[in-house]
Amino acid sequence: MDLFQKTIDFETARQARADGTYPYFIPLDRNEGTEVVYQGKRIIMCGSNNYLGLTTHPKVREAAINAIRKYGTSCTGSRFLNGNMTIIEELEEKLADWVGKEAALVFSTGMQVNLGTISSLVGRRDIVILDKEDHASIVDGAILSGGKIERYRHNDVEHLERVLRSLPEEPGKLLVMDGLFSMEGDIAPLPEILPLAQKFGARVMVDDAHAMGVLGGGRGTAAHFGMTNQVDLIMSTFSKSFASIGGFVAGDFEVIDFVKHHARSLIFSASIPPANTATVLAALEVMEAEPELVETLTQNGDFMRKGLKQLGFDTGHSESPIIPIIIGDDALTFKIWRDLFEAGVFVNPVIAPATTPGRQLLRTSYMATHTEDQLVKVLEIFEKVGKANGLT
Repeated sequence: MDLFQKTIDFETARQARADGTYPYFIPLDRNEGTEVVYQGKRIIMCGSNNYLGLTTHPKVREAAINAIRKYGTSCTGSRFLNGNMTIIEELEEKLADWVGKEAALVFSTGMQVNLGTISSLVGRRDIVILDKEDHASIVDGAILSGGKIERYRHNDVEHLERVLRSLPEEPGKLLVMDGLFSMEGDIAPLPEILPLAQKFGARVMVDDAHAMGVLGGGRGTAAHFGMTNQVDLIMSTFSKSFASIGGFVAGDFEVIDFVKHHARSLIFSASIPPANTATVLAALEVMEAEPELVETLTQNGDFMRKGLKQLGFDTGHSESPIIPIIIGDDALTFKIWRDLFEAGVFVNPVIAPATTPGRQLLRTSYMATHTEDQLVKVLEIFEKVGKANGLT
């Protein structure tokens, strides 16, 4: 059989394009934070991870421009050899301080953080324990490690305890979960999880890709619960609240130093560009100087969750500015996505394997910079589209 036969047989995307319901790889003309421009039409963005709206903050933009003028566009090499810079190490020190850990290590993408950290710490004789709703980068890092993988039902602490109790004592164990889950906006119950990890000798890594800048005054899930000292590793990306691209992991110095010398995704990738680094530094300064941004983000999320519920939508277990609209059917999910898009609201359709069958949904997310007028307009459009499709 020809290796490429599968590409000839792949009809899913072709059919969706023909039906006018293809929702992926939309080429936006401009992305201006709370609004985007598509084919000359302005659309309210309710599907971004730009939670604090910092991609358009003047201080953040100026930092990126100045960094290009000073450092050029790229380091053109791995940090392990010729691509390290003082500005990156400055960022690591500030990130470690921000999340309350001894040391931090910056990678070029968030995906690389999880691939490199998990695969360097977990060996073939070790065990990695994952929430079934963990992000794909966590799962891929676990697979890459070669260790044994155990899964527990999403946020099910009783099931987690049974899984941990069933494991042998001898192997090393790493328990990894999202702090704030990206699809349904619910939070990992760390106050219940961490005592179990300590009881059964498992180290804990929290993926705060979506929680950083959102929970705990912007410092993440562990800070949200006041349990930073009980979490061994905290990671996050720069492609969300930090308005850039890249990522980091923070923890004890010895652990971070080990990852630094063993993570293949760090060692064999070019370093994060100076402009992206400067962007994160500026974003951190804004978070410290303008804590009201996190408060406004929370208020906007609460406003939209209440409004969507009052309209009759199923918003699942959301506790954050990430608010799902549970649909439960692929075709209807894509149709409602298209109706919303054409009416002027940008959301994200989510089907399996990104969510479990039967919980197909529209992922909506909100920013600190959304205005009240924008949010009211979004609710009006949701009401109209929901009624037209029999959801409300």
